[in-house]
Amino acid sequence: ATREAYDGAQFTLVDCPGHASLIKTVLGGASIIDLMILVVDAQKGVQTQTAECLVVGEITTDRLIVAVNKIDAFAEEVREEKVAKMQAKLASVFAKTKFKGCAMLPVSARPGGADSQALDSGGDPPIGIEALKTKLLELIPEVKKKREAEGAFLFAVDHCFPVKGQGTVLTGTTLRGSVAVGDTIEIPHLKLEKKIKSMQMFKKSVDSCARGDRLGICVAGLDAKVLERGLVCEPNTVPTFDAAIVSASKIRFFKSAVKCGAKFHITIGHTTVMATVHFFGDVSRGGENALADALASMQLTEVGFDASKEYKHCEELLTETEARAIVDEAGGVDAFDAPTFAKYALLEFEQPITVPTDELYIASRLDTDIHQNTCRLAFHGRMLQHINTQREPDAIRSLRVFKMKSREGAIERVQDERTVIGKGMFKKESDLTAFLGMRVWTSNQECGTIEGGFGKSGKYKVYFSNGIKKGAGNGKLTLRFKKYVFDAQGKKMQQTGL
Repeated sequence: ATREAYDGAQFTLVDCPGHASLIKTVLGGASIIDLMILVVDAQKGVQTQTAECLVVGEITTDRLIVAVNKIDAFAEEVREEKVAKMQAKLASVFAKTKFKGCAMLPVSARPGGADSQALDSGGDPPIGIEALKTKLLELIPEVKKKREAEGAFLFAVDHCFPVKGQGTVLTGTTLRGSVAVGDTIEIPHLKLEKKIKSMQMFKKSVDSCARGDRLGICVAGLDAKVLERGLVCEPNTVPTFDAAIVSASKIRFFKSAVKCGAKFHITIGHTTVMATVHFFGDVSRGGENALADALASMQLTEVGFDASKEYKHCEELLTETEARAIVDEAGGVDAFDAPTFAKYALLEFEQPITVPTDELYIASRLDTDIHQNTCRLAFHGRMLQHINTQREPDAIRSLRVFKMKSREGAIERVQDERTVIGKGMFKKESDLTAFLGMRVWTSNQECGTIEGGFGKSGKYKVYFSNGIKKGAGNGKLTLRFKKYVFDAQGKKMQQTGL
């Protein structure tokens, strides 16, 4: 029925090379993937580069077909058994991913191997390719659901060349929106605007295009040498910026810690640049359900990042499995410092980039030795808010991301039923001006206020408006406050919400 519904189907293949050194090419094509064919060697199974391509697939699409290739390497009498064993191994791998239960088709694209002349000399034909085509056709209706024309026009250029007497042709894929002959488009990183003279789709002239279309766009007055790969868009819709707020999810195959302050290669389309990362998450509500709430808060919601809200700094980005392990090991919850797990990040780029604000990104350690058997893709997410620090110098400083800080002291003596003298929290030479009026807590969670210094030895007077229980002498005093991470002066100490 699917075959009869279409006179013909044109698939655009985005080649994701398996060789580890070409991972940038893989990531560059990630944003235009609708469905994925994962080619796995029937003898070797999943290798490091296979895992990295699987990660890209998980990030970019919900549809996967596995082509178990080179089945001709098995003798015909044992082929079915060997292929079944490999399919069972692969099924256990995919069971841990979003592609559980995906179709796995045994194929041999070129029986006899790359050196075989079989295709040219009437040898054995390819095995299983027709079944693969049929499966692809079955998925066309699902893919077409994504073919909306909403949003500003965005086009990923993968090739640029001059045509004598016509102009310069930009070939690529429409990522979003639509455009028509006569419209003006912008090459944002060059700050150039050009009018479309003509368009072709698979050698046929067209007047317009929509998301997902492979296209050649002809413009005049553009030097083909200044653009090889990049973006073309509706004018003034793709900004240039040097920092961004993003959503962040750690890739479970990445075995190293993803620490705050570390540098990663950030790839957005065909742009890759180094960035320093700072993680933060929603403030936990505390209480007996604090740990469960902290886990639940790792999930992104439709509300997303809100610059007016407070967020809590996180030293490390964790997978949900790693976070659950911490929750399981936790003996209890600090009422003043409930756990928070990161789901947002601030990326500070080493140089300005020109990309759409809402695009997918992937963070990697591309400097890792390619001969190591390890995944180099660390975390991923989407751009949520861009920051141009030249135009908005206070934008990062205004982010309300805090760390919980504390100072410990002790009650030296009870002066009266509402006043105690404390010690051990400040040094003898400390200026207590910044701490006047701040609250402290006893080990019984009685709350008092620092009224001022007492003598010249770093002691201080604390007033408890509701009184203090007898026997509190020599008890512990704790000063807790929020310190804002991006406050350049480091002076802001707040106790709001504590």
